[in-house]
Amino acid sequence: MSDFPTPFAPRLAHLGVFCHDVDRLAVFYGEVFGLVETDRGQGITFPMKLVFLSSSPEQHHQLALASGRAPGSTSTVMQLSFKVISLDQLREARRRALAHGATQMRGLNHGNALSIYFSDPEDNTVEVYLDTPWYVTQPHGDPLDLERPDDEIWAETERICRADPTFQPVDAWRSATFGAR
Repeated sequence: MSDFPTPFAPRLAHLGVFCHDVDRLAVFYGEVFGLVETDRGQGITFPMKLVFLSSSPEQHHQLALASGRAPGSTSTVMQLSFKVISLDQLREARRRALAHGATQMRGLNHGNALSIYFSDPEDNTVEVYLDTPWYVTQPHGDPLDLERPDDEIWAETERICRADPTFQPVDAWRSATFGAR
C-alpha cells in the first residue's frame, strides 16, 4: 500500500442515448462528426440493440446508441456537445448537420464559447462549440451570425465580454475555480 493516496479524479468519458432508430442515428453521427462505429450487437443484461461510436482510438466508445426509446416519446437529452477548434470547423459542422437532416439550427455567443445548436433526426439537441479566451458568468447568450467574417465575430465577442461585470480572462477563471492542479 502506498503512502500517497491516488487522487480521485474521474472524467466523463461517454454518453448513452435511447433511440427510436439506432441505425439512422449511427449514420447521422458518423456522417456529421466522423464518429466511427466500433461495435454493435444485442445486449445480454441490457436487452437492447446497441451501437458504439468513437472519434478516438483511445476510447472504445464516446457515444452509445441504444434501441428502446418508447414510440412517440420526446427526447430527454438536454444536449450532446461536440467541441471544435475554429470558426471554420463550426461552420463545417453546421453545413454537415444541415446536409444530413438537422433542424432548428441556431447560433449563440456565450462569451466563453461560440456555439451552434440544432436537433438531430430524433429531436435530440446537439451543440457544437469552440472556446474563447474569455470568461463571463453563465448562462449568457447573444445571437451568433456565422456568415460574418471571423475578425468581426471575435471583436464583437471580446466587446460583449469586456462589457460584462463578471469578465475575466479564462485562465484567471480557471485558476480561481480549480486552483493549481
